[in-house]
Parts: sequence; C-alpha cells; structure tokens
Amino acid sequence: MDYIVLIVGLAMILIGANGLTDGASSIARKFRISPIVIGLTIVSFGTSAPELAVSVSGALQGNSDISIGNVVGSNLFNTLMIVGCTALVAPIAITRNTLRKEIPLAILSAIVLFLCANDILINHASQNIISRTDGMLLLCFFAIFLGYTFAIAKDGDTTEEGEKTKQLPMWRAVVYIVVGLAALIYGGEWFVKSASNIARSFGVSEAMIGLTLVAGGTSLPELATSIVAAVKKNPEIAIGNAIGSNLFNIFFVLGCSASITPLAVTGITNFDLLSLIGASVLLWVFGLCFAKRIITRVEGAILAICYIAYIVILTTKI
Repeated sequence: MDYIVLIVGLAMILIGANGLTDGASSIARKFRISPIVIGLTIVSFGTSAPELAVSVSGALQGNSDISIGNVVGSNLFNTLMIVGCTALVAPIAITRNTLRKEIPLAILSAIVLFLCANDILINHASQNIISRTDGMLLLCFFAIFLGYTFAIAKDGDTTEEGEKTKQLPMWRAVVYIVVGLAALIYGGEWFVKSASNIARSFGVSEAMIGLTLVAGGTSLPELATSIVAAVKKNPEIAIGNAIGSNLFNIFFVLGCSASITPLAVTGITNFDLLSLIGASVLLWVFGLCFAKRIITRVEGAILAICYIAYIVILTTKI
C-alpha cells in the first residue's frame, strides 16, 4: 500500500507544480510584478508548506531530529539538487538583485542557523539547543526578509520573462494556484509518509530519514515547480523558489518550531550545517563568476554531483 501512495503522491506533486507555475506566472504578468518576487513569496512559501507541517509536527511530538533534519536537508536539496537539475533543463539567469541581496541573505541564514545550533562550541554549554529565544530571533529575520520582498515588489521591478507565459483570467489563475498548492502539499505529505514507512521497514534511522527522505520528499514541490518553471521559460521563478524556500525554512519554519518548544540538536552535526553554508556559497560563486550571472548546465551538473556526494558521505557516516 505504501508503494501505491508513493506513486499517487508523486503524480499529485507534478500536476500541482504545473498549475501553480501557470497561475503564479499569469498573476505576475497581470500586476507587473517581477517573477522573482512571485518566486520568493507565493511559490516558495506555498511549496514550503510541507516542511512547515513536518517540522512543527516533529517539534510538537518532541522529535527534534526530524524538525531540524528536515530543514537542513531540504535546504541542501534546494540549493544543490533543485538548482542543479533546473539548470540542466535550462540555464538559469540570475538578476543583480538576486546575486547581491537574496543569495547573500540565504548564506546569512545558514550561518545564523550554525551559530544557533552550536551552544557547546560557542557558549561551552552541556547541550546544543535551538532555544525559544533563538526561534524568536529567526522569526525577526523572517520579518526583515518579508519587508525586503515587499519593498522590491513595490518598486515594480518587472522583467520581460512574464511576457513569455500565457495570460490566464484572474479567477482561473487563482484557482490554479490554490489547487496547485493543495496538490503539492497533500501529494508531498503522502509521499513523505509512505517513503518514511518504507525506510523504517528497512531499519533506517530517524536522523537519516529526516536529512534524506523527509527532506527530499518535502522538497519535491520545489523541484517540480522549478523544473516546470524553467521549461516554461520562467527562470526567475525557479531560482526565486529555491532561495525563498531556503529562507522560509530556516527563518520561519525553524523559528516557529523552536518557539513552540526548544529543539535539541542531536542527530544533526556541524558537517551538515557547514555543508549547507558551503552549498549556499558555491551557488553564489557560480552566479558571480564564470558565465555572467548564469547558472550553466555544467555548473548545474556540479551542484547535483555535490548533493550526491553529500548523501554518499552521510550514508557512510550513519
């Protein structure tokens, strides 16, 4: 039964991604909002709903390994595998704003998480805990990010990319977004539950499940949406989705989870946290150098290979 649910969940994710991309692109064009803003807000927040549900649920159940591992693993998946696979489908053009502000903000979020999760190293404490204070600090960062996003939306930073998408009536665009998000969320939830059940039947640990299956499963909406956006010539939605999801996951998802109950950092190591920082820096370097603000297919392949290498090392360690 778990295998059937797994397939149905994946199908819903793909269908939802297609509808969400069409609806979001159409609204961006109608209101002359930059696709990057749509990607950073509606698309990224919507596709990150599975991470929010899984992490908050894990916090309420006292399973911090799932909560933190889900966020760290999802962000690694977003940065390396999603951007990498999307660039393999179609090279991703990165705007100056994204290169100078949004990607550095993603790097900052990874560094802040590293600092919050290292009480033993920094404060010589007996245990690493993301406290309620840390959670509230993360939520403050999220408020700053929202303020920045609304500011660039108000500036009316539009691009011609929106002209390449078909224009839908407003009511249909809204329906596409709502139904697409619902399909992504429920499809992602079914995929994660069935995949986790299958993994547990083979004796896989909770930390490993959180960093890989749960993280990858809850990131499937981002992967599907980004690839569909790239195919439909909306690369800004693709990169905005990945970066926005990363910021949403750390600042809001972990912020909410830690504010509900302190999260003990046990199964997640500094190797995982430093890998996240390194992945964010690598994305920034690829955008800054080599190909004039374009993530090429070769760079996309390198990002995807880095994720595979991380999983291999993680599997060996665990």
